[in-house]
Amino acid sequence: MFASYKEQWLGNVRGDLLSGLVVALALIPEAIAFSIIAGVDPKVGLYASFSIAVITAITGGRPGMISAATAATAVLMVTLVKEHGLQYLLAATVVAGLLQIAAGILRVSYVMRFVSRSVITGFVNALAILIFIAQLPELDPRKVTGLTYALVAAGLAIIYLFPLLTKSVPSPLVTIVVLTVVTIALALDVRTVGDMGALPDTLPIFLIPQIPLTLETLQIILPYSIAVAVVGLLESLMTQTIVDDLTDTSSSRNQECVGQGLANTATGFIGGMAGCAMIGQSIINIKSGGRGRLSSFTAGVVLLFMVVVLGDLVAQIPMAALVAIMIMVSIGTFSWTSIRGLWSHPTSSSAVMLATVIFVVLTHNLAIGVIVGVLLSGIFFAWKISQLFRVTSAISSDGRERTYIVEGQLFFASVEDFMKSFDFKEVLERVVIDVSAAHIWDISSVAALDMAVLKFRRDGAEVKIVGMNKASETIVDRLAIHDKPGAMDKLMGH
Repeated sequence: MFASYKEQWLGNVRGDLLSGLVVALALIPEAIAFSIIAGVDPKVGLYASFSIAVITAITGGRPGMISAATAATAVLMVTLVKEHGLQYLLAATVVAGLLQIAAGILRVSYVMRFVSRSVITGFVNALAILIFIAQLPELDPRKVTGLTYALVAAGLAIIYLFPLLTKSVPSPLVTIVVLTVVTIALALDVRTVGDMGALPDTLPIFLIPQIPLTLETLQIILPYSIAVAVVGLLESLMTQTIVDDLTDTSSSRNQECVGQGLANTATGFIGGMAGCAMIGQSIINIKSGGRGRLSSFTAGVVLLFMVVVLGDLVAQIPMAALVAIMIMVSIGTFSWTSIRGLWSHPTSSSAVMLATVIFVVLTHNLAIGVIVGVLLSGIFFAWKISQLFRVTSAISSDGRERTYIVEGQLFFASVEDFMKSFDFKEVLERVVIDVSAAHIWDISSVAALDMAVLKFRRDGAEVKIVGMNKASETIVDRLAIHDKPGAMDKLMGH
């Protein structure tokens, strides 16, 4: 166990250090932007990004994944900050972290198994689109000059062409250095990181949110904390799955829940806002060679060092360099094969993927898109399973007994077909319902079985159910009423 943890820290030192440096530079403008979204001072987002990156590096379940302040959690805090102020945001962040720790301990991450590949693909594509859309304000011709477009083009050229020369140094890092030097040397009039907002010049300190410790306060912050905890875990676990796929490795989801919770809890006590995993920065990290915990740790530490110690220099980094990197991320994140798959994949899978993309892009809320995708996946799955259901029958030679053979899954989506398969007007002495090739799943299917049995008995037929497996027998014994006193009266009551 210790050897594995040590390997996660020291197995890729050079790659992790360099990639962490690139990520730190990319985190600065985003942390400032997310602070502005939430309506707080830029240092709130910057302190949060430092704290969350460092703590998840130590306690998280996915080495190489970058966590920091994010837009997904920032937008949830806007109303709270506007109505109650920063101190309530800090308290809500602490409570959200505690909820995430509880989720990890209770092992609720198992719900990720219900998220289909189509939903994950839609999530990735939507995020790629949102990352690109987020760069558009920096490319607005009403706000920037032609120099900005030239620098962005130069940055993209360096990003994609420099690896042809050597891959020993991450091309995004080269892009930042070259464009910054050019901007300073030629005194180019372009937007820089410093134009995003003032950078903090002191280290964060421990503080307890100054709020009244009352039930009323809890009622104010709890809804926000629950929303942040759920959205944060959802985005983190989705990102974790993607990083697992990119690196062909596995990781602990429950440990990641606990790690995210510890990070948010601690962050609330140093004046930072809540955050979660960031797919854009995680992909920058992976593509820049980062694989271990050291990359995330480096990103957090370097970010803090840069804004506190080298703030004047960092402020001169042209936004065009960071825009070029984020465009590269959006292009690399988007699943281009999914476009070709729209015509070859099952219609239901394509519909789920597109619905996830559309709802995320329209609402700018990853959670809503994923929930819509999961619900659609469930509906399509239920429909497919219901189509595999059938009932056939055979009459005895004397015409007195009919055997109905039920095959497939009997549940809420197939009960209508189940009931239509019986001829209740046929005059019979005996009816056998053979369910040896079927499985009874829910209260709807039990109620349908009750109805069929009682309708046949009402017309004087003797009914026998055969072949029931143990799981079906358990739910039927617990919920069925056809063999209980007064069952026929209940049928007549309908």
